[in-house]
Amino acid sequence: MFVADRRVLAKLAPVLRRVLIVDPNPHSARLLTDIIKGMGAGEIVVEPGEARAMRTAEALEPGLIFTERGGEGLDGESLARAVRRSSLSCRRAPIIMVTADATASTILGARDSGVHEFLRKPFTSADLFKRIENVALKPRDWVEAVGYVGPDRRRFNSGEFSGDRKRRADRPAGGAAAMASAKDQAMRILAAALDQFDRDPMQAVRAIREQAATLKSLAMKAADSRLAVAVGALEVTLASGPACKATLAAPIGSLLAMAAPEPIKQAG
Repeated sequence: MFVADRRVLAKLAPVLRRVLIVDPNPHSARLLTDIIKGMGAGEIVVEPGEARAMRTAEALEPGLIFTERGGEGLDGESLARAVRRSSLSCRRAPIIMVTADATASTILGARDSGVHEFLRKPFTSADLFKRIENVALKPRDWVEAVGYVGPDRRRFNSGEFSGDRKRRADRPAGGAAAMASAKDQAMRILAAALDQFDRDPMQAVRAIREQAATLKSLAMKAADSRLAVAVGALEVTLASGPACKATLAAPIGSLLAMAAPEPIKQAG
């Protein structure tokens, strides 16, 4: 029988205070409900499909969302994207996708839709606890782009791979290297957001605002006045009225000229 450490459970409490489960199968939803209740979950709401789940997410403001990958009236990947691209207060809440169909393509599909973790059926209480522990205690950087919105995919862990990390890029950088990496990613997303502006103007503006905030923070940390001035010009443009590609091109171009990022594989 699985027994979790009380000290760890206490740390998970904020995430488990309000939980949304989206699953058209009442039996599997009940099983999941019973397990997370045993972990101290507070309010748990179960919805069978995407439309009702979005309405409930707005009212409930869950700290954690579970979604089945598919079923009648539900496409888990579509739901994850809808949450991430919404204006809901819970749009950044951890999402754990659950399915018995754990192929390489479904795992990648889940990752690219913006979920935090992937849980394969059948699962044990320990498997579930590990996923919740990961999303609650091991936060990942947030990526606000146009083609992708969600946690940093480079840190995705489906739980299906237990060997050593294979790529040097998988190792978290520290200090100056971390700042350089963050700056490079922000510049790349800015370039992609401007390029893809007409595809989704609202998300493009949101992505640009996020990168401006990131670059402003980096400029302050590095005491980089040149970067701070360039970011300030972008912020003035964003605040001056409805943003469009034409008005954003100049301030973003000035920023990109400072970094000249290499061509990106769709930032999202």
